[in-house]
Amino acid sequence: MLSVQGLHLWRGDRHVLRNVSFEAASGRCVLLTGRNGAGKTTLLRAIAGLLEPEEGQVLWRGEPARKSRDVFHSELAYLGHEPPLKGDLTGQENLHYSVGIRREVSAAEIDAALARTGALGFADRATRRLSAGQRRRVALAGLLLANAALWLLDEPTTNLDADGQKLVAELITEQLSRGLVVAAVHHPIELPVEKVTALELEAA
Repeated sequence: MLSVQGLHLWRGDRHVLRNVSFEAASGRCVLLTGRNGAGKTTLLRAIAGLLEPEEGQVLWRGEPARKSRDVFHSELAYLGHEPPLKGDLTGQENLHYSVGIRREVSAAEIDAALARTGALGFADRATRRLSAGQRRRVALAGLLLANAALWLLDEPTTNLDADGQKLVAELITEQLSRGLVVAAVHHPIELPVEKVTALELEAA
């Protein structure tokens, strides 16, 4: 479903991505590893269309993602290193508006997703008053509500305790029953070995 072909990307005079290629079908999780500065976040952003590589292309369902950008974006969910939440809105309000851009979503759906990620108990508070781990759990609920075939995750276990890290592994495993995941990681995530492809990036 996802094919990354020969991506090259520079930042100034620094060649960050050097001929990066991989393929992943539904049911697979690609774990991006490598030292800081190896280009893991850059690769995720390039796949998502937030950065334009100088060479190479991303294919989704056999078609260039650039040419069918709207279709591609409707089928992906991107969670960056910092949860995309508005500090003055509650967790529930954040999800109502962010998911509402994609599709109609009910209060019951939002509460169910928040309950799944352990965030329902504090979802009525302004997110600026939440801990970093609590904000991460709210953002994970947004992933579930997106109903996306492709998840792009940048350090998804950041700021989470052991229970939160286990939750991320469970959510990714559940996602693999209906789609695929590409995740940049510094620490191992306990996933079914047969479903994982590791891709190590080297710093320029």
